[in-house]
Amino acid sequence: MKESDRSLSRLAWLLVVLLMPVALLNYLDRQMLASMQSSVMESIPSLGKAENKEELWGLMLGQFKWVYAGFSLVGGYIADRFSRRFTICGSLFVWSAVTWWTGQVTTYYELLWARTLMGVSEAFYIPAALALITDYHQGETRSRAIGLHQLGIYLGVIAGGFGGYVAANPDYGWRFAFSLCGGIGMLYAVPLVLLLRDAPKFAEAANRDAVLTVGSQSPWSVLKELLSNPSFVLLVLYFTLPAMAGWVVRDWMPSILKKQYNIGQGQAGVAATVYWQVAAIVGVVVGGWLADRWMRSNQRGRIYVSAMGMMLIVVSIFGVGIAGTLVASIGCLIVFGIGWGFFDCNNMPILSQIIRPQFRASGYGIMNFVSISAGGVADWGFGVMRDKNIPLHVIFSGFAMLAIISVLLVLLIRPNAEITRAEQASQE
Repeated sequence: MKESDRSLSRLAWLLVVLLMPVALLNYLDRQMLASMQSSVMESIPSLGKAENKEELWGLMLGQFKWVYAGFSLVGGYIADRFSRRFTICGSLFVWSAVTWWTGQVTTYYELLWARTLMGVSEAFYIPAALALITDYHQGETRSRAIGLHQLGIYLGVIAGGFGGYVAANPDYGWRFAFSLCGGIGMLYAVPLVLLLRDAPKFAEAANRDAVLTVGSQSPWSVLKELLSNPSFVLLVLYFTLPAMAGWVVRDWMPSILKKQYNIGQGQAGVAATVYWQVAAIVGVVVGGWLADRWMRSNQRGRIYVSAMGMMLIVVSIFGVGIAGTLVASIGCLIVFGIGWGFFDCNNMPILSQIIRPQFRASGYGIMNFVSISAGGVADWGFGVMRDKNIPLHVIFSGFAMLAIISVLLVLLIRPNAEITRAEQASQE
């Protein structure tokens, strides 16, 4: 390996390490809110004393996702057109400021507005970050690099799972936790903007003089190119259907376990997050390694690994709905986590096989838009169904059926041979 290649490889892995704390903070505040639900409701009378408080909570969760989804389109396009680096750092600083403000709210509507602004600011991060990682990581390291970044997300969810204990501690409380996390994020944005670097836009082009950047096209022409690609449409649907169950597991599982098994808020938060997130870490490590290795002999290797993970998700979702003990529920969540890791570390790598590199952030923004919009509906709908006492096994059976459909969808995706050849040429 040439010295320049070794230097680029070190920079590529340093980039992932720098982004892992950002991914952690991105999901920490989301999971804290879920695990602190009881404490937050008790401290905000207009929410805690409402007759339809479950529906209001679900509406707030849904509001975040709908706004996040809409601005994912904007964030992806901006990251492609201008700078992934500045998009990432600006997003981190603003959402951290909103996180701090969340700890100061006193009414339900203030909380609703805080989560709305959180949705706006966080929407710019994921499309830009994953696109930047795939700009630097080509070929045999891509799934592992994405998986390492997603590990930061899982660690954030795990940390957030302990939020119930922090909220119940009279020396700290839920407001302290949000203020602290917001301050840390604003501080980290300063060194991050100095250390991150955008990759050259021609990094993966076979013909560097013929590179077409997204900046030379209107948003509508970009959208037209992406939506006219059948494999991209299939990937959007595949990305969306299981994510509906994934958001319900993240946002509602602490509350579900607390009520189902009559346990404390702290114990429920840990049981609902730590086990399956640790399993997801195992899933991204194994799934990323397996996908990168399979790609050496088959260009559909990442698709097959992702489909394997989705089959585990199907089994686990059915199991969560019928589990009769806390141990059984945790066991199902562990299976869910392994499957989710296989799925999560391969979405962006699969996207990179079917669309041109200069449209990756825009493409992922569209995927986020559709997926998280549906996730918001799932969160809100779950709250409504809980208020109407619809059995859990009925609700989760519906989610499992959607996951079954998604297995069929991903197997229909076909990698683009021209993109594969261009990427291989750029590595020579």
